[in-house]
Amino acid sequence: MVPVIRALQTSQWARCVVVVTAQHRDMLDQMLTRFGLTADYDLNLMQRGQSPDQVLARMLPELAGIIAKEQPYAVLAQGDTTTVFGAALAAFHGHVPFGHIEAGLRTHNLAHPYPEEGYRQMVSRITRWHFAPTAGAALALRQEGIAEDCIHVVGNTCIDTLLQTVASTDKPATASERLLLLTAHRRENFGQPLKAVFAAVLQLLKAYPDVHALYPVHPNPQVHQLAHDMLGAHPRVRLVPPLDYFEFVTAMQSAHIILTDSGGVQEEAPALGKPVLVLRQTTERPEPVAEGAAELVGTDANNIVHAVSRLLDDEQQYANMARPCMPYGNGTAAQQIVNLLQAACV
Repeated sequence: MVPVIRALQTSQWARCVVVVTAQHRDMLDQMLTRFGLTADYDLNLMQRGQSPDQVLARMLPELAGIIAKEQPYAVLAQGDTTTVFGAALAAFHGHVPFGHIEAGLRTHNLAHPYPEEGYRQMVSRITRWHFAPTAGAALALRQEGIAEDCIHVVGNTCIDTLLQTVASTDKPATASERLLLLTAHRRENFGQPLKAVFAAVLQLLKAYPDVHALYPVHPNPQVHQLAHDMLGAHPRVRLVPPLDYFEFVTAMQSAHIILTDSGGVQEEAPALGKPVLVLRQTTERPEPVAEGAAELVGTDANNIVHAVSRLLDDEQQYANMARPCMPYGNGTAAQQIVNLLQAACV
């Protein structure tokens, strides 16, 4: 949302009110500070161990009050989180048009990812402006009966931010070791799937002495404890707290291969020319897979080891996956969104 907020704040026609739910307080504060943004409303919803139901129960009355006070022309939110679902529902209840940024992503499997797939399907039914990142996402919306004039293919704003960040920072020096960057935090991977992922990393480190691993560990206790139990003692594994955005971009640039269950990383890493192995059974972002920049490997340890080993051993295989590709836009998504909103408002 950062580039959209900035574009609205610098426009001559709109007043932008920023609301944060603070589901992940530490990561949010990092982002706001580094991007120089201030929230007009901070709902401060973060409580340890709360369920999505509890988050929504606290969020909806707060959002309803803000909507009643501010009387906005539109409510915007990006992604497929509990916050996005709550924002869309509060806007619907308040009779305010909702704009969904990153609309139309689908796996058509409500369990993968959970609960995000359910949220985004429900959000689409009560959305006025569907800002789709790709033609494929737009097609998914049409197939669900969304009116053509409500769908706009704009790319993804994460590419706007990525390109601006890369252009304004120094490229990290090339390291002698080959770095595996790991991000794994999805709810459906808790438990045995995460154990298998960590076991695969340990096998790879044993087989390749020049390989190191960096894992920014998500604060969720079900991830944090297991990561430290299985990986914490290994001398070539760095377990670090969540990185801020700029640090994470540097980590992606430094990586030889990226292992992830993150949606955003599947979009950003291919733009940097980094091979992505997706630790999921299915993905709502098929474009990098179709272009050969990403591969679905799931959470089976043998599959992960085989896929990583192939890239470590075969230079041509690696080169084929390391070609930069940008199916998620050219860095102008935010301005397109603001232009479309202006045309609708003015």
